[in-house]
Amino acid sequence: MASLRLLRSLPPPPVSLQDRAMDNLRFIRETMERAASFTAVPGWGGVWIGASALIAAFAASREPTLDAWLAVWLAEGMLGLAIGVLAMKHKAERIGEPLLAPPARKFALGFAPPLAAGAVLTAVLVHAGLRQAIPSTWLMLYGAGIVSGGAFSVPIVPVMGVCFLSLGAAAALLPGSFGDLALAAGFGGLHLVFGFLIARRYGG
Repeated sequence: MASLRLLRSLPPPPVSLQDRAMDNLRFIRETMERAASFTAVPGWGGVWIGASALIAAFAASREPTLDAWLAVWLAEGMLGLAIGVLAMKHKAERIGEPLLAPPARKFALGFAPPLAAGAVLTAVLVHAGLRQAIPSTWLMLYGAGIVSGGAFSVPIVPVMGVCFLSLGAAAALLPGSFGDLALAAGFGGLHLVFGFLIARRYGG
């Protein structure tokens, strides 16, 4: 019994120098990855954007004219942008990540050009009377912006962009009557799902 008590009281073996070095390297690598990535993507902000987009999709589907339909979605776009910026600012302040840091600037530079292209193409499509092509164009260009901007963010963001691209491509093959449903599934459903996942995995 004495020998058993002696074995139980022995201290744990010391951590080897190699294990300690590997832990330090892992910590340094993770720190550098965080510093090089824009982590202030707002999950709960995405949820609110998704909820407002579902309301907009329902309202737009009841509008009889292209101008009224477009006005609803443009208003939703401005609202969604405001929600996103405010939620991003709040999260950045909470986690101590400056919004003007290099990762944030790279995210914005990757995200903005496809949105600008979407604005131009929307005007072209409206002028040509091609309302049925607008939903797929919006979804694909928004997805392209998320993929390119998300390359400088957490890994789940580009995945969301690929889902928008895929949905937009599918919407291009569907009859025009499915446009509002596709927009609801994308700007509403995908934002809700990925917003919740980002909030759970990456802290709000």
